[in-house]
Amino acid sequence: MREYRYWIKRLEKLARNQDGHYSVELGAEFASMTTSPRTGRFSNQRRKSYGRLVRLLDSCVLTGSVDLSMMRRGGKSTPHAEEFIRVLADWSVEMGSRNLALNTRNAYDREARGYLLYLESQGICSLRGAGAASVLGFLESLRGHWAESSVWVAVINLRAFLKFVDRPDLQGALGLANAKRRYGIVTTLDDREERAVVRACTSGRVSDRDAAIMLLLLVTGLRACDLIALRLGDVNWRESTLRIVQQKTGNPLTLPLLPVVAEKLAAYVLSQRPHSGNEHVFLRSLGARVEFSDHASVYAVTRRAFIAAGLDRSSAGTRLLRHNAATRLLRAGTPLPTISAVLGHSSPNSTDVYLTADTEHLRACVLPLPQLLSQGAVR
Repeated sequence: MREYRYWIKRLEKLARNQDGHYSVELGAEFASMTTSPRTGRFSNQRRKSYGRLVRLLDSCVLTGSVDLSMMRRGGKSTPHAEEFIRVLADWSVEMGSRNLALNTRNAYDREARGYLLYLESQGICSLRGAGAASVLGFLESLRGHWAESSVWVAVINLRAFLKFVDRPDLQGALGLANAKRRYGIVTTLDDREERAVVRACTSGRVSDRDAAIMLLLLVTGLRACDLIALRLGDVNWRESTLRIVQQKTGNPLTLPLLPVVAEKLAAYVLSQRPHSGNEHVFLRSLGARVEFSDHASVYAVTRRAFIAAGLDRSSAGTRLLRHNAATRLLRAGTPLPTISAVLGHSSPNSTDVYLTADTEHLRACVLPLPQLLSQGAVR
């Protein structure tokens, strides 16, 4: 209900231009506002949340009733051509055999389905009839409702599928789409902010559960999916370590538990954790005593911790904390392969992005300006 109130407030601001009256046309305009004003990028959360509210309001306007019953997730559109149905089935088997993470499989499947549906809309019912123009046309169709920076994600996902169907000509067409990947400078916490977060977690201003989660993310840089999947058997209390299998890569990972983290984690497990047969470490404090459902639950925890620390951070999720942990290790002189192992990267090159935040070592790479050139610039 809190989320619905939040969405309705945003809808009310848009409705002021129409004397506060709701209409199906207003709902369609609201549902199309999928770009975050903060980042300027397509927001899948906005698309789902706004669309859900509009569907309820449209139902009320058009039928006089609203259906709030539980519904199964899914509803994926499927091509009708037999060849496309068979290819999608083979692609699903292939992804399963490669032990890809669920989110990765869903992303690959989404772009494959989207491309095959686009082919059908163009009257093409076989991959043999697909040419380079079809790839460019499909990506161009995404630009109508995706942020330009997000089209690069579609290129990566579609490339995996086109490689599977052995179409190097279509893979080559992806390079003609002019979809560029954005490389932003990694954001981190400064020393003052980090101390404020630690004080908030150790002084009792947040619950033991939230403090354990926040400190664990701050120190180890765990992904949200790995934190959600963490089980009681993964904690080795005698050795003060965590032993997990990463959800994204499937690789095993052992992380140390610092005393302050172990203390808060033990306090939560022994005193605050609800009695439940659920083996996940972190359980919901309201409603059913089950594990967190998604990343939004972890974000809510980190957001509360930042507020308790007196920090107003627009990006207060696990990505910021993961970047911060990596940058701290880098500034301490930790070798990149070690950082890559701690963060659980499948490729050591994934750690290179954190070099942008290591200002002290970057300054050491600056070449001195030649004297004659500097004098000429002054003149």
